[in-house]
Amino acid sequence: MREDVKITKVYRFDELTEDAKEKAIDQFYDINVGYEWWYGVCGDAKTIGLEITEFDIDRGSYCRVKWIEDAEDVARLILENHGESCETYKDAWEFQNAVSVHGSIFEDRDDYDPEYEEFTDSDQYQELCEEFQRTICEDYRIILWKEYEYLTSKEAIIETIEANEYEFTEDGKLYN
Repeated sequence: MREDVKITKVYRFDELTEDAKEKAIDQFYDINVGYEWWYGVCGDAKTIGLEITEFDIDRGSYCRVKWIEDAEDVARLILENHGESCETYKDAWEFQNAVSVHGSIFEDRDDYDPEYEEFTDSDQYQELCEEFQRTICEDYRIILWKEYEYLTSKEAIIETIEANEYEFTEDGKLYN
């Protein structure tokens, strides 16, 4: 009988040389996007009354949603749940402002009847809603793209490697 014992030096990520770190990062390029990485963005969309049904952040570059709430409710929910620096917030604010301005034009007319929802039945209102819907879909396409870009960045990959306390051989290969 023969016994062969092999000793391997293992390193934490921060102990690797710069070349070994690059090799370690390269082998984990998709670690953060392997499984439903979009889940958080889709969950956020649901909180404001949208369901993301499909998207493509590559060549097709689109985002399609099912509107669970109407445009005015979505705008209200965005303003309640998204920060002022968020693009969706700015677009929701602009939409609400446009609805308010255009709606007041209808209210100022002599023949205005408050019981008949003249403005919300108008082509102008429908155009505002459709433009807002296109804008929000584009905002979410960009949010998804930025999320993917971050998750595949060196910074995010390193954070995941360090959070999981992966160990490596001297040349940057994952130690099993």
